[in-house]
Amino acid sequence: MEDKNKSKQSLSRRKFLGSTATVAAFSLIPVNLFGKSTIVGKVVPGTKPDSNFGGVQIGTITYSWRDREGGVENIIKYCSETGINSIELMSGDVEDSLGAPKNPMMAMFAHPPAAPKPAAGAPAGAPPPAFKRPEFTPEQKAEIAKYEKEIKEWRLALPISKIEDVRKMFDNAGINIHIVKFSPARWSDGEIDYAFKAAKALGAKGVSEELGMEAVKKLAPFAEKHGMFAIFHTHFQFATPGFSYDPFMAISPAVMFNFDSGHFFGSTGIHPNTIIDKYHDRIVSIHIKDKTGPKTDPANTNQVWGQGECPLEDILLNIKQKGWPIFCDIELEYDVKPWSNSVKEVRTCAHYARQILI
Repeated sequence: MEDKNKSKQSLSRRKFLGSTATVAAFSLIPVNLFGKSTIVGKVVPGTKPDSNFGGVQIGTITYSWRDREGGVENIIKYCSETGINSIELMSGDVEDSLGAPKNPMMAMFAHPPAAPKPAAGAPAGAPPPAFKRPEFTPEQKAEIAKYEKEIKEWRLALPISKIEDVRKMFDNAGINIHIVKFSPARWSDGEIDYAFKAAKALGAKGVSEELGMEAVKKLAPFAEKHGMFAIFHTHFQFATPGFSYDPFMAISPAVMFNFDSGHFFGSTGIHPNTIIDKYHDRIVSIHIKDKTGPKTDPANTNQVWGQGECPLEDILLNIKQKGWPIFCDIELEYDVKPWSNSVKEVRTCAHYARQILI
């Protein structure tokens, strides 16, 4: 499943980074690199970030900073440090900042088991086996049940004014929230209603969830009710013969997609623009990442931007040239070296995108 016209990226990381002098210059020049607001790595008092390059809105999913301390104030700080002004916000950062009960599963999965390896003889680039949760002890099960009761009560009792106060914090910092990832398909109806109300109060276009027919059928009516979108994220589904967005779209016009271009390319080897061109009017956002293809060793593996095979330049320029209002979000998944950190790497990815678009 390899696109005959697969593009070779003309902007390699080596070419982008250039000499040591060029790298040093990034930390010294007050740029219009992120509009008129940012000196790279520093927050300029009284200014706001701007990561709209050539008409294409570059942002990030705040999952990219999962290794850092979370919470609303920290997310705002990371956005300011990277020059990012548009985000897909992980809902936990909002709820934690507002005093939600702590999820005991976070501690239980603090040291998760190693990812399962593909079965012997599996084709290169095939999706990995599904992750299986470990069996919980009776005590752990009781602790989880207690948390689920408490978090439900907390959500249903939370005044919407508290969410509006959070939005004001982002607005004052010049940061827009285009999606909130609640992943609420397994929640009670009351909690799903809360998720859409909260997302609307935060200024988002919709609530995101992982793609599945049951989840689509569950969330679509709530999206319609609130005049919003139910936005579904893809992983390796397109590597399954015959997979299509069409059956999901037929459920409701409120069903939209967060197309993961890296997962798509890594598992199929097909140019992501084939999907973007066909479904652009049903795609709210795209997760941008670099990967190897399914026939490379190692196959379907996250890479530093410019060191993989995903045609990042083609994707971004296609959206720019077509003028489609699709959010392009950095999803940092490659290994961060000990001498760097996720905030620095997101900033570098944003620079990379800018070099393509401007």
